[in-house]
Amino acid sequence: MFQLTVTPASALADEPVHIQATGLPPLQMVTLIATMKDDKGNLYRSRAFYRANEAGELDLKRDPAVGGHYMGVHPMGLLWSLKPERPFDRLIKRNVMNTPTWITLDLYDSVYIHKVGEAQPKASQVLQRWFSSPDLQRVPIREGRIRGALFLPPGEGPFPGLLDLFGGIGGLVEYRASLLAVRGFAVLALAYFAYDDLPKQLEEVDLEYFEEAANLLLAHPKVQKPGIGVISVSKGAEIGLAMACYLKQVAATVCINGANAIHEFPLRYRDLVITPIPSFPERMQVNAAGAVRIRHFKGDPRDERNQHSVLPVEKARGPILFVVGEADECFNSKEYAEQALDQLRRHGKSSGRMLSYPGAGHLIEPPYAPLCCVSWSRGLFLPMLWGGEPEGQAAAQEHSWQEILKFFRQHLVLSRSTLDSCRHRMWHNSGQ
Repeated sequence: MFQLTVTPASALADEPVHIQATGLPPLQMVTLIATMKDDKGNLYRSRAFYRANEAGELDLKRDPAVGGHYMGVHPMGLLWSLKPERPFDRLIKRNVMNTPTWITLDLYDSVYIHKVGEAQPKASQVLQRWFSSPDLQRVPIREGRIRGALFLPPGEGPFPGLLDLFGGIGGLVEYRASLLAVRGFAVLALAYFAYDDLPKQLEEVDLEYFEEAANLLLAHPKVQKPGIGVISVSKGAEIGLAMACYLKQVAATVCINGANAIHEFPLRYRDLVITPIPSFPERMQVNAAGAVRIRHFKGDPRDERNQHSVLPVEKARGPILFVVGEADECFNSKEYAEQALDQLRRHGKSSGRMLSYPGAGHLIEPPYAPLCCVSWSRGLFLPMLWGGEPEGQAAAQEHSWQEILKFFRQHLVLSRSTLDSCRHRMWHNSGQ
């Protein structure tokens, strides 16, 4: 009798699961199909073909896929190879607190290349992938001009604080923040345009907005003093790097596929105005699938005429971790990170580090998320080419997530004696 098991059947989205099948005819070719719907009801699917062993067993930790959406031994391949049924969709979990993502696994007793539903599977199993834990708290933030959502782990704390910034997608994106909060951080997912009463379009970056958000986070009684971390991607990583350079509140920064200079829109901070490096729309390319490649769209930060726009990374008070995909088709992100690291070295600083991943594209997500190599993007008449290939992307996401957690724990989590010392200084300085 065919049996399909997934252990655990309910888990956090950044945790692996163990998929096995038993009761198969010896050496039988089988098909595994994964199906899921996003919060809007859009379908995603993947399939892979396997051969059972002589005992009629299949173990995805041990046995290679011989074809389908991936090949080789990939225990989580059915999840990270999920593809949208509607072209150019991007999978974004919106409701992170109340519902998991449900993924159905179906087992067929042949090489099943037909449309799903034309035959009944021999066995099925449903997975639940959660972005929060039952005791996690989500607090909507609408204070002054700050808009976002604060995620707090259970307990009194204090917890190390993080600001989470996405890029040109705009709006409020929460799935990374909620997962980080499950891992013990107090995380403010911060919107900065195209949300609530914020500007509909990004026309300039006001760094004082982000400073206000950092102060708001630090003022929370459950957030550890004296500094916070910033995790950021794409345009958000450009802003995150600027925060590291100019804001004393920032103690550690992760920049995922960002730039080392100001591009597209001016950045303002008090009396400082950094004008952007010119862009070159004529350098956009359209690939065979009709997607726009903008890797060479931005002007070169190494050009002598653009030095006024290069961020002074040597002024950063804390360490910076650059996470880059070598197959990024949106930014020349590896080169930007190398330039920033070289700038740090020229100033005698060793506070920067780069993780560079072959095969990874622009959108490096938490582990096991499906690769999005192309999708519709705000303000473009054609879909955006993000780059990447599934196996390389999956490896990058799994490794970088653990490194990011390790980085923030190393540089933000204070010992009890250090916390007591900080409290004493704050008490003394307040004149109590």
